[in-house]
Amino acid sequence: MDAQQAGPETSRDRWQRRFDQAAKRDADFTTLSGLEVDPVYGPPDGAVVPDFDRIGWPGEFPFTRGIHATGYRGKPWTVRQFSGFGNARQTNERYKMLLAAGGAGLSVAFDMPTLMGRDSDDPRSLGEVGHCGVAIDSAADMDVLFEGIPLAGTTTSMTISGPAVPIFCMYLVAAERQGADLSKLDGTLQTDIFKEYIAQKEWLFEPEPHLRLIGDLMQYCGQNIPRYKPLSVSGYHIREAGSTAAQELAFTLADGFGYVELGLSRGLDVDEFAPGLSFFFDAHIDFFEEIAKFRAARRIWARWLRDVYGARTARAQWLRFHTQTAGVSLTAPQPDNNIVRTAVEALAAVLGGTNSLHTNALDEVLALPGEAAAETALRTQQVIMEETGVVNVSDPLGGSWYVEALTDRLEAEAEAIFARIREMSPDGSMTGGILQGIENGWFTGEIADQQKLEKGEKKIVGVNTHTGTVAQPLEILRISPEVEREQVKVVAARRAERDQHAVDATLAALVAAARTDANLVPPMLDAARAEATLGEICGALRAEWGAYAEPAAF
Repeated sequence: MDAQQAGPETSRDRWQRRFDQAAKRDADFTTLSGLEVDPVYGPPDGAVVPDFDRIGWPGEFPFTRGIHATGYRGKPWTVRQFSGFGNARQTNERYKMLLAAGGAGLSVAFDMPTLMGRDSDDPRSLGEVGHCGVAIDSAADMDVLFEGIPLAGTTTSMTISGPAVPIFCMYLVAAERQGADLSKLDGTLQTDIFKEYIAQKEWLFEPEPHLRLIGDLMQYCGQNIPRYKPLSVSGYHIREAGSTAAQELAFTLADGFGYVELGLSRGLDVDEFAPGLSFFFDAHIDFFEEIAKFRAARRIWARWLRDVYGARTARAQWLRFHTQTAGVSLTAPQPDNNIVRTAVEALAAVLGGTNSLHTNALDEVLALPGEAAAETALRTQQVIMEETGVVNVSDPLGGSWYVEALTDRLEAEAEAIFARIREMSPDGSMTGGILQGIENGWFTGEIADQQKLEKGEKKIVGVNTHTGTVAQPLEILRISPEVEREQVKVVAARRAERDQHAVDATLAALVAAARTDANLVPPMLDAARAEATLGEICGALRAEWGAYAEPAAF
């Protein structure tokens, strides 16, 4: 049939063309029994499926079935294990172990003083240094953290929001000192301050100064480090705080829309900056609900970016996301059961099309993961990837009556929440509604109300059913008090060795820039190069902008 006789190109034809043109891995995509399988399945030719355009094909708007036509045949998800404990040297050793064992990227967990923009020798840091992540006080700690790990060739995610921008500057300085071309760096910074006010509560300032810093970071990365993603909009902590799947979905995407509005308010082109936004979701234990949540998230994001915010390119409409298995689903009784829970949750994330994944360790409910438990968590992903055949077919549950109904249901619930948020806004924007909901406690109240409404007791194996066990107590990783004592000594020694005049001058320049409309990333970089500490940088801005106190709710 010649071109003039051919009928109009269908969505399946477009998928096939994209699939044929895309690079694929050289791998065995047959079943264990040797059966050939197609890269995707859908209705037979000529079949009429009502509203099938809402399901579609991989790589086709609205991307319900994935953003790439090839699915995992093109590239599997990135194995990115979240890790950090003690000091930078200890965490560096763990990173090298994970990378040597097959990890494909790094994800940095910071301790509580770092997350709150405090130095390790701050009196408010006492007893917390190195306990829930790694202690980072200055760029010199970043040098140690990534020693022997070339940042030019390693994608690095950093889970931090309040002091995200100064931490990012210290990361850039460490990369500079390695001789890296900063314009080629690739990674993700969380930077999501909205979710801090909603769920995690790790902020430094009132919302407006934080949004200024985020806008500055978006502009700086867009102009100077185009592959780096300056924002990872996080639903994980919202879900861990007790939200439902629909609330996690809606609150997270609403926050994402707020950041799109921030970029537009800065005069940025949505087709240029939207690809730098990524997402971070929880994979909970309700298997099918989680798969539906991920599918609905892609569809909602694509439609809103196109129809509400004017994104024209597919890349700007794509929702890319990292997933972590649910920490709140882990149990202290019978902790070996957590291996099973994590595997099920990881499989849900993969069937939902995650782009990268962290799997929790079995002992994480008790302490920071031990080395053996961390290896088992890593191997869980590798078994799923290498042995189960889930990489063979894109969205294998697409078309399931149950999964499609759940996807539609979660989308509808999310849309109702979006409408409620916008109703709270003085100007009808998503940002205005979010800020109002933060100020009046609406988000935290909605999560709390949901917890009160939960009816019936769900069975949890090892906790309220099947409680008998022959298991022995676990050996867990404990952080020695010596870690804090040594880190405090290190901070004091660095202060004594640095050029204090240079530190004072760069901090003064940062404060002066904060009083103008200038982008704050360059002066903050100068402060990091001079070995100003995290606490000094954040303290200078606290003195200028003030701190934030959450309004009381009764």
